[in-house]
Formats: sequence, C-alpha cells, structure tokens
Amino acid sequence: MMHKKTVAEISRSLQAREFSSVEITRHLLSRIDSLDKNLNSFITVTADFALAAAAAADKRIASGDAGPLTGVPIAHKDIFCTDGVRTSCGSRMLDNFVSPYDATVVARLKDAGMVMLGKTNMDEFAMGSSNETSFYGPVHNPWDLNTVPGGSSGGSAAAVAARLAPVATGTDTGGSIRQPAALAGITGVKPTYGRVSRYGMIAFASSLDQAGTLTQNAEDAALVLEAMSGFDKHDSTSSPAAVPSYHGSLNESLEGLRVGVPQEFLDEGLDPQNRAAVEAALEVYRSLGATIHPVSMPSLALSVPTYYVVAPAEASSNLSRFDGVRFGYRCENPVDLVDMYKRSRGEGFGEEVKRRIMTGTYVLSAGYYDAYYLQAQKVRQLIAEDFTRVFKEVDVLMGPTTPEPAFELGAKTADPITMYLNDIYTIGVNLAGLPGVSIPCGFVNDLPVGLQLIGSHFSEAKLLNVAHRYQQETDWHQRLPGSDYE
Repeated sequence: MMHKKTVAEISRSLQAREFSSVEITRHLLSRIDSLDKNLNSFITVTADFALAAAAAADKRIASGDAGPLTGVPIAHKDIFCTDGVRTSCGSRMLDNFVSPYDATVVARLKDAGMVMLGKTNMDEFAMGSSNETSFYGPVHNPWDLNTVPGGSSGGSAAAVAARLAPVATGTDTGGSIRQPAALAGITGVKPTYGRVSRYGMIAFASSLDQAGTLTQNAEDAALVLEAMSGFDKHDSTSSPAAVPSYHGSLNESLEGLRVGVPQEFLDEGLDPQNRAAVEAALEVYRSLGATIHPVSMPSLALSVPTYYVVAPAEASSNLSRFDGVRFGYRCENPVDLVDMYKRSRGEGFGEEVKRRIMTGTYVLSAGYYDAYYLQAQKVRQLIAEDFTRVFKEVDVLMGPTTPEPAFELGAKTADPITMYLNDIYTIGVNLAGLPGVSIPCGFVNDLPVGLQLIGSHFSEAKLLNVAHRYQQETDWHQRLPGSDYE
C-alpha cells in the first residue's frame, strides 16, 4: 500500500510513474478522514491546498523538473506559519489566526515540491511532554489509544506512526521531537541550534527552540533535513555553515566508532526494560565495529531545574505579545484596557502556559534574577562544558530517550514535576545547542522504546549515518501500530 512507503520510496515511485502525487495525496487524505477521529493528530486538514500542490508537482515530474522531494506529502506542526492557513499553536489564543506568510521551513519544503496535507496537533505553545495541553484536545498514541504520544510534537509523531503522513515537521525545545518519536516508534531528529531557520516558527524559548523532522527512518530524515537546513537572512541565529549532503553520507562504516554512554542516563529512574532495550541496541553497534565507553557527565543531573528556569523566563518574554490588541483572541466586552489585557490572556492561555509565564516572570523579577536566572545560565554553561569534554573522548553519545514507554492519558497531568521529568534525558542537548536523534530500538509491553544518539555541533551527517546503519540491521522502525493502520 502507498501509505506504508517511506519518503525515499515515494520519491522513487513518483519518478517511475508507479503512481502520481495526486493519487498518494488523495489516499493519505482518505486515511486522515477515516483514522484521525481516534487519534486527533491534525488540527487543520488542507485538502484543497494539498490536491492543488500535488497536481502542480505531477506537472513538474512530467516535465523533468522534479527534485527528490517533489510530490511527496508532508504534515507541518501547527507552530509553523503557513500562508493563508490557520496557525493556532494549539492555543485558544491563536485559534482565529491565519498567517499572511510561510515560515522559512515551510517555504523551503514547498519550494522542494512537497505537498502539505495539513497542520498537526501539539501541546499549547509547545509547552508539554504529552500533547495533553492542546486547546483542541489530547492526541492519542496509535500504539495504544489510552496512552500519550509524547509532546509537544505529539500530533506529528502520531500522524507518522499511523502512516497518515510519511513525514512531519516538529520543534524541539527540551525534547519535543525526540521524546514523541520514542513513544510513537519513529525517527526524530533535532538538529544543532541554528542549523534550521526559526523564522516563522512561533517562539517558546528562543535560545532553545529548533525545528526538525519526524520520519519512519533516518534515510527519510536525511532527505528532508537537507532541504530544510541552511542560513536564512530573516533569522540572525541561523548558521552560515554549509549544509553537507546528509543523504550522501549514509552507509559509511562504523568500524572504530567510539560510543559514549553517560552513566547519569542509567539511573534508578530508568525503567529496567527500557534499559535492557538500550543495552541490546548497544550490542548491535558493537557488532558493527563500534566500541562502547562509559562516560560521566555530572552536570547533566541539573538539566531539568536549569531548563525550567531558562525556558519559562524566555517564554514569559516571547508570549507578552499576545495581549488581545493586535491579533489573536480578545475577550468580550472589556470594561477598559487593563481588563482587556487581563481577561484576554487569562481566557486565551491554558493552565500550563500560564504556569510557565508566571514562573518565568518570577525568575526574571528584580529580587530573584541573580538567584535564579543568572545562576541557571551559569549551570547551563557547565552542562555545555561537560558535553565538550566528553566529545574529545568519544564520537557519539548513546542512551535512552525517555525513562519509560508511553504512559496513560491523564496519568501525570496533576503533577507538573513528574511530567517534567519525562524529558530528563533530552533537555541537556537543547541547553548545549547540540544535535540529537531518537530511533526505535525495541518494545516494552507492546509500546515502543527509543534510543537517543547525541553528537557534537553540526554532526548531523554522522548521527544520521549511525542511525541508518542500525536501521539496516534491525526492523523496529518498520513495525506498524496494529491492524487498524495496515
């Protein structure tokens, strides 16, 4: 069936005229219509836009003017601005916002000929680890509809896992691509900070946010990430470093690869069966010629408290623009300007967003800035130095992506701290601005487990090759979540 094909396979099939872009787009739109009622992975489905883009792609293919991604369908996380299409960020605050322009990520993939199927559900303003804070309701994990798909890119992860789309974009501020990829049994790539433009990506925490991909495998991620990456004059934080051929770097030998395993990742908080799956994956790498080296990174233990000072502080600043004046939600019948500000923000934001705005405002206040925010920035530097030190000894780090498999919906919503700890293995990567990848490496109680790969700055090509070589030896990434999605 067409929906089981990877991005690379779809590309080859389109070039060989085995089916058209319009045909696969219609097929996927039909699957979304019939299957997404149970998943809630999409906020907006753009059928008319998709079919028009698919028809244009077919003309490009027929004329011989097609690239490798021309005609391939994609879903975008609803945090990316899309010209003429609602961009809600999963929030009531932006429920009525229709963007007048495309984010750079969207524009580059559109230029590559990709076909947007719609906008995927997400935790409100990307704040969450379970996709339960969305104004449009929670997303359900296709492996078990009673469990979460992870967050904040849970809609994208669920859509790819259920084969409603072959690829989806996501964003990762503290693990929001890698964690849902792990819980949904797919491949998630968070690039180096600055590798992909943030222009048109609605900001949560500007020094941490980074766009990336959710795909079935590393080969697909390489194809799409290469098209997304590169300097953007609209984003002063984007890197001018040349973008290598990620796809061309696959299939390189892993003989002599030095793999570091942070011992801080193997603590008592890690589910024993998750640990067993990770250790089995390390043995596969050993069989491919890699050597395994335990490493210690003491500052990683401080990642979660550091993140939950830095990220809310930046969020409180970024979200101050949503005030009911210029765009977005406005309360009804305000009595004066102050009432409009208070009620628009009070009614427009959900509880988790309010919690983080208040936390951020507190740590930035005059009496607490030095004690909290400044101290957190110092610890952030120590975490970055830990990574710099170990990358002098090893080529790549490996460990679990999450402490446990997908948990039940509602299981952690009453305890924010327990929810925050679900990102304990991913947050340090964002604080240091490094690239990270999560790939499926097994199952625990029929739920997927993710292996996390971490590299030094701008080592995406190496990470994708390391992930790809593992996927050539295993079939975890090919598993489908039940007969409903066959």
